Amino acid sequence: MTERIASADLERGTTSDSEWMTVAVIAVLAVSNVMSNRILPAVLYVPWNVAVVLAIVAMARNRCGWRELGFGSWRRGALFGGVLVVATAVVLTMGLAMPAVNKLFEDRRVEGGVLTLLYQVLIRIPLGTVLLEEVAFRSVLPALAARRRGVIRGSIVASVLFGMWHVLPALNLNKVNPIARDVFGGGAGGKAVAVIFAIVGTMLAGLWFCFVRYRSRSILASMLGHVATNSIGYTFAYLVTHT
Repeated sequence: MTERIASADLERGTTSDSEWMTVAVIAVLAVSNVMSNRILPAVLYVPWNVAVVLAIVAMARNRCGWRELGFGSWRRGALFGGVLVVATAVVLTMGLAMPAVNKLFEDRRVEGGVLTLLYQVLIRIPLGTVLLEEVAFRSVLPALAARRRGVIRGSIVASVLFGMWHVLPALNLNKVNPIARDVFGGGAGGKAVAVIFAIVGTMLAGLWFCFVRYRSRSILASMLGHVATNSIGYTFAYLVTHT
């Protein structure tokens, strides 16, 4: 009986500790979001985000094992991710070929020459954007939240936070994308609608990537799918904008 009580107390303590660790990770990510979107120069974007990844993984490892975090089943993850890369490339290529959808790729943030393009799709997006977002919202936060709420609720919590993560980048959405400006309109009202759209859209994307991560049992799968979406999308936006 004493052993059962001690075990129960240990379990409750672990759960409570996981909740506090979740709050701590969210705080680190909130600071990181402001730093990378409003304060740091572009040249520090990748090293800053890599440092944040190392920090939150170290924090989560005090409560979660590598398997809980999705660091494993690499072959299975590569298989799932490879399928996602091909499917994403096909879907985006079809969109690029359709005049009505083609305009969605227009984005004033896509600028510079070929070297800038290569830097964006091969370094900044995979190591700066995808690495942090996948580790934070498909690995660390779901694993910590799942200890108290289960995998499904943990994924929902992480995905809602993923939507909120995109508030700052979405503030200028209707300025840099002409389609967004036409759809949402200008002014404060248009900006608010664009931000809400971005939050909901990225929250749903977060749920999808959480499903991929848990179905494949590897964070590698959602990483590859995320890289394909962003890097191929950026490449197509570059082609549309520069033609």
